Amino acid sequence: MKAKKGFTLVEILIVVVILGILAAIVIPQFSQASTEAKLNSCRSSLQSLRSQIELYKIQHNDQPPALADFAAQMTTYSDANGNTNATKDVANGFIYGPYIQQVPTNPWNNSKAVNDIAGGGNQEGWVYDQTTGAIYVGVANAPDAVVTELQATDDAL
Repeated sequence: MKAKKGFTLVEILIVVVILGILAAIVIPQFSQASTEAKLNSCRSSLQSLRSQIELYKIQHNDQPPALADFAAQMTTYSDANGNTNATKDVANGFIYGPYIQQVPTNPWNNSKAVNDIAGGGNQEGWVYDQTTGAIYVGVANAPDAVVTELQATDDAL
């Protein structure tokens, strides 16, 4: 009578324990990578917004976009006074823009809202100072370590 070939219960338990240890090591690495990806996305969006606001100011006599019309002024055509139009209309002076396709999403809270810096407390999406054109990341729902890192680089309020 031949012995059947196969794994013993002890061998299977050893493999399961090894896989559990590897999973415990790898899973936190993916979590950290996700946070880093959000942080880099946030910085990239912020850099794009800041550069396009500066371009807007150059083309509009050093006047930043108004908070009330921020999305429209940044995503459509405008004239030198900041009036907007959905299409380019050279005859009527709508020759500037669009500066961005859409307001980017803040990866920490999935908000595209642009709120007034003077509003205090409502920090979802992006925080904007319409008097200077300065824009920052709203840090609502961001982990404390990320808030600290963003504030250290003056990217968040």
